[in-house]
Amino acid sequence: MSADIKEIVKQIYGPIIKYRHPIRDPGLAVRVLRDEYRLIVDTRKVALAFAAFYNGRPVLFEGPPGTGKTEIGYAILELWAGKTPFLLPCSENYDEYRVIGDFHPLMAMQRGFTEESFIPRVILAAMILGSGVLVDDVRRSSEELQNLLLDIIDKRRIVVPELRRTFYTDDPGFQFIFTSNPDDIAQNELSDAFLRRVVRIDFDYPDPSLEEEIVKIRMLDEPLLPGDVLSRMKQVIGRLRKTAFYKPGTADLVLWTKLAQSLAKMRGSDRVSRRDAYESAWSVLYKRIEDGELIARVLEEVLGIGGEKS
Repeated sequence: MSADIKEIVKQIYGPIIKYRHPIRDPGLAVRVLRDEYRLIVDTRKVALAFAAFYNGRPVLFEGPPGTGKTEIGYAILELWAGKTPFLLPCSENYDEYRVIGDFHPLMAMQRGFTEESFIPRVILAAMILGSGVLVDDVRRSSEELQNLLLDIIDKRRIVVPELRRTFYTDDPGFQFIFTSNPDDIAQNELSDAFLRRVVRIDFDYPDPSLEEEIVKIRMLDEPLLPGDVLSRMKQVIGRLRKTAFYKPGTADLVLWTKLAQSLAKMRGSDRVSRRDAYESAWSVLYKRIEDGELIARVLEEVLGIGGEKS
């Protein structure tokens, strides 16, 4: 008997899916995001995303890098469906065969273009399993792929003509969140048709007090990060956001604090020093060669430590 696509999907992807009770109340979701995922998310963002899902609409999280779009989107999809979502990082060369499925060349030669030789990919797997899909950096995809995804979302079906099969779903867990950085000039524009169909939710850098709260909930429990050192690190981030080519996000600040804490711990210290902050800064902040002199100057002015980058 020939293999069935649905069984193949369960064999390949089933082991990576974890289940929990779905949460579709925005207030409860916000509490769970904070307590379990260590994410601080505005209730309005969660409510808008859930409202979009109730209406069968995909969501677009748009904003600068490092503002939590991917991590928050992934967590929201998981809470909504009660299942592990799929992550699809976009690329210009992605087409229907890379996101829906394709035939294994050797198996197709031996057995023909049948379900046994068909390799299901992320979108088809998510539809069959009733999971959400986080489409990361959608602007890196082609307009053809965007239109394909919108058609799948609208009709909640996938047609595989080579197999003469059409797959349908009415599982409410099959939802999409797209992420996008509109200021990245290396990416493509989103089509008018795409923008008309999505529910767009803006992301931006949080205000200083909220950013500090996010850092404190995400950083390591020990060693201690003194308030003065954290304040200086925030000043560095704030100045670079205004003038650097690479504008560090909250995620960069969180990583910076963790690296500084880890350096202090390996040195046997029970608290993070400005030296720890300085030596870990370059690994996080230095992404563009044009920013080297600016970073060195800002670190010296704010942390009071200069020299070659570590």
